[in-house]
Amino acid sequence: MHSYSRLKSVLKSAFRGASDSAAPRLRPLPATLERPEGTRRYLVAAPGTQAPGKRPLVIVLHGAGASAEQVLGMAFPRSPLSLWLEIAEREQLVVVAPDAGKGGWSDCFASEARVARKDDVAFIDALIERAIAGHEADPERVYLIGVSRGGHMAYRVATEIPHRLAAFSTVLANMPPPGRARMPAVPLPALVFGATADPLIPYHGGKFFYTLGFADPVSSIEDSVQVWRELAGLPDMPDVARLGKREVGDKTSVTRFMWGQAADGLQVGLYRIEHGGHVEPSRRRRYPGFVNMLVGPQNADVEVAEAAWEFFRDKRARLTAEARNGPR
Repeated sequence: MHSYSRLKSVLKSAFRGASDSAAPRLRPLPATLERPEGTRRYLVAAPGTQAPGKRPLVIVLHGAGASAEQVLGMAFPRSPLSLWLEIAEREQLVVVAPDAGKGGWSDCFASEARVARKDDVAFIDALIERAIAGHEADPERVYLIGVSRGGHMAYRVATEIPHRLAAFSTVLANMPPPGRARMPAVPLPALVFGATADPLIPYHGGKFFYTLGFADPVSSIEDSVQVWRELAGLPDMPDVARLGKREVGDKTSVTRFMWGQAADGLQVGLYRIEHGGHVEPSRRRRYPGFVNMLVGPQNADVEVAEAAWEFFRDKRARLTAEARNGPR
């Protein structure tokens, strides 16, 4: 019986993934918004009780080939970013997950013609406005996180409507090379997660030959971080911390770099995942083993959603005239 149970556990891990979390979580509900390009879908999770004040808003952007349902744990394979629903229950947040729809995001690599057909920055801007009007979201506490192509979309949002955001985070996503796309002009707190053995989006920049026409050349993760650090006027030398190991046999490791001392001010951070693959780090939400075989190892030393919330928690939008009227 013991051998059978062990075999069952191994097979479940290989084909279904694993979760050790049973904490209360908000239930996301489907919603739609009419846009010039047509009806757009999204999921929204909001606390049922009335808030004593306005609530923080977190917008979660899924990766290529995925969906709002997948990133919030309602479709296979469940993303570790679905833990935002537990954080939202605990911290009384509003969580919105837009769906890119047909053709994916019009992200920071999108042409002007593509953006003219489907402007996803305008879509996200409208969702922020709807959450403020309908879910008691705090306009000074709007946070954005995106994974992979959703991270590329997050870079574009942070560049074009920085006045809407208090902070943003990208997971396994690099910025475009200089001259390839519009660069940010307004500083924002930024937290970046990058994996050195990512087989899809190279940590050190460029592109892999086998991605053919399915991927664009990118800046390195560290150059992407430097763009935001220099824009914020932060010093060259970061605080550096090596995270402890949480899983026996995990060959990946994590080093955290943080520029800026004030948790409620301008900070730029990098979680560098050594030997990690194109998969969000998490101990509590483990992808199936076959996913790791395809895109590389999943680190268990940092819980991506919790680390992002720790970074976001104390930050407020910079209500300067420049930020309010950010370039658009």
